[in-house]
Amino acid sequence: NTTDSKTEVENKPAALKYRRSSLYTLMLDDSSREYANNIREGYEGYTISEKFNNHNLDVRMIKSESAVEDKTPFINIFIKNNEVAKNLVAKWFNRSPKGGFNMDTIASRGSYNASELDAKVARSTKRGMAILQDAGVELIQNTFLVVTDFRYTTMEAYLEKYENIGKDLTKTFGSSGLIGSGAKLLTNTSQSLSKVTTGYVVYATTYLYQLEWNDSIEAVMYEQYWTEDGSIDPDKVRAFNESKIFSLNFIGKEVKEEPVPELKAANKSQEELIRVSTRRALDAAIAKLQKKYEEFKIKTPLFTTDPITAQIGLKEGIEGGDDFSVLEQRQDDDGRTFYKKIGTISVDNKQIWDNRFPVGGEEQQGITATLFKGAQKDKYYSGLLIRQGKNYSEKKKKPIPQTKNEKTTNK
Repeated sequence: NTTDSKTEVENKPAALKYRRSSLYTLMLDDSSREYANNIREGYEGYTISEKFNNHNLDVRMIKSESAVEDKTPFINIFIKNNEVAKNLVAKWFNRSPKGGFNMDTIASRGSYNASELDAKVARSTKRGMAILQDAGVELIQNTFLVVTDFRYTTMEAYLEKYENIGKDLTKTFGSSGLIGSGAKLLTNTSQSLSKVTTGYVVYATTYLYQLEWNDSIEAVMYEQYWTEDGSIDPDKVRAFNESKIFSLNFIGKEVKEEPVPELKAANKSQEELIRVSTRRALDAAIAKLQKKYEEFKIKTPLFTTDPITAQIGLKEGIEGGDDFSVLEQRQDDDGRTFYKKIGTISVDNKQIWDNRFPVGGEEQQGITATLFKGAQKDKYYSGLLIRQGKNYSEKKKKPIPQTKNEKTTNK
């Protein structure tokens, strides 16, 4: 029982300031698909995890009725035509209708001193440049776009897929034993699902992109585009409007299905169950992306230290035995952030928090965090972060660009 722990982390995760990745979510809206309206409503009711900064833009859906399975080219065209990357940058710098920028969002999300982040001041000192660079690496660079294509199917069709896969494997390998644990898993899954005769499955195909941000883009932003509402420079406003330097890099895609049986205890309609499964499928798909792609993995603070717990769970795809690095956030002499690994912990099967969107009535009573093992007494304390994966290494320090007064022209 986590409420009886000897040492509670003083600042709960909701209040603790740490640098989260930022997320913009889009949905491919195909009105020709069955239950398209329910899937759309489910997506519209989706709330981005508090483990991310909500970096959503006004546009949340892309009209799509293409039968092509891989939607990457279609999404790339949308990103380019709608200048999505530039709009994400504009949101970071609070661009006003006049075209002026400020550092309020960056200062708030990164717990920086707003005055130190003022571009005119920061550019004049080596330390100022280091702080700006730190903000770029820690915050702006970790801006992601997830585009999701949802598809509905019945539980009957879902089970038929498993049966066909099993038949194909048996036909190929016979009784040679080459199928191994894979066939056993399929058999066990089919047997457990065969008890369910009705229900729904939503497939979520997610496409992951990351905002491109580097020293060159940063320099152009501050030197050629930066202007403020109190002293607007029309040429810089025009330069940003016409800029083509911002882009999103495609990282990869994943497919995740979320079966939601029609539970009588849930007392929900078919339409509502589809809305619920849409939200859970998106959570599961994002969790799958986090596990696979190093750049998309998130950090989260410890919740308690004795026993050691964190407020992540099934929504983030946590499984028993998963390893996490324990990180201490540090700063160098110039104010740049780096993370020092001070230990490793793993998820304890005894207590995994089910924080997924509830179908109805199945919430784990009294559990608000996942339990970890491997902690050493008095080693961990309030303010430490954890990150999935053993092989997390310190962030490499980038050289500080010279200021205008220090650098020489080198063409």
